[in-house]
Amino acid sequence: MSPLKQNAIVVSDEGTPVLKQVDIHRPGPGEVLIKVIAAGQTPSDWMIAERARLTGAVLGLDFAGVVEEVGADVPETVRHVGERVCGFVHGGTTHRGSFCEYLVASARYGIIAIPDSWSFEQAASVGCAGFTVLQNLYDTYLDLPTPLTPAAEPFSILIYGGSSSLGIYAIQIAKLSGLRVITTASKRNFELLRSYGADEVYDYNDPAVGQKIKTSTQGKLTHAMDTISEGNTGKIIADAFSDDGGLVGTALPYESIRADIRNHFTLVYHLLGKDFDFPFPYRVNPDNYELSEKYAQLLSATVALGKFKPMPTLIMPKGLASVEEGFAYMKGGKVSAQKIIYRIADTPKE
Repeated sequence: MSPLKQNAIVVSDEGTPVLKQVDIHRPGPGEVLIKVIAAGQTPSDWMIAERARLTGAVLGLDFAGVVEEVGADVPETVRHVGERVCGFVHGGTTHRGSFCEYLVASARYGIIAIPDSWSFEQAASVGCAGFTVLQNLYDTYLDLPTPLTPAAEPFSILIYGGSSSLGIYAIQIAKLSGLRVITTASKRNFELLRSYGADEVYDYNDPAVGQKIKTSTQGKLTHAMDTISEGNTGKIIADAFSDDGGLVGTALPYESIRADIRNHFTLVYHLLGKDFDFPFPYRVNPDNYELSEKYAQLLSATVALGKFKPMPTLIMPKGLASVEEGFAYMKGGKVSAQKIIYRIADTPKE
């Protein structure tokens, strides 16, 4: 039996992260209690803290740990005590955040088993990004090949922002699906992204980058995922696309600058099977339950292929006590081709 209280990072009245003692909740029907070993940081963590300002909510989306307890109606074939798992939750809005010692999460949605070859620190980098990539690609392109059914004839896809966590996992999903993967990054990350499967890497600082990609793809590019979705990313993608247009999966909503290019924005929280009010009100669509389980199964099967690699990690030295430092590091634009990770056991004891 887990203790009654735990260390957790919660939202202060000022919208900043603070380490406090909070209650440990029990899993309900269809849920599991997870002992969190490592938690990963996403840009959403600090944004939710500052913009939603839901005082007392536990922060953190990504987690990796061990199933401590299963709720009612959870078959052993779905989740079992002692299982190593990773995934994501909608942190910063309720008590269900990952920056804590014990986390209640869905047994089916937004969660997968961890391969024996992965450490908890590596696995904590996958949840939100891995599910976002699958949702974005396969909601945008309904007939896109998958890593389980690769394309017989490769065609090109542009993954804009290859050194982000979304980019690194999108490159791998697309490559395992048999596609020719083109991406953008700063020059220092070119070789790293090639090691993850990128066929061509272009410098996003090059004023002619869009035209160079269009030339390389012989003016036939119609598929892209924009993992950044800010600044001039839309223009670069438009410059690279075919004269006939196409589809772009976006990480944030924005208007396309070309009438023949349609942007498709997805929000990963839809896959968790719960209502929410931030970043906008959403009520569960029962049709999403099947889709949520489908993406969990696809990510699990892709990981099980043994060819899907976790991204590089930056482990902060003081566990949860380092979250404020981690937020400042990320907000300062210092994160590149790495995932900030907090090992819960590294949190100093009082």
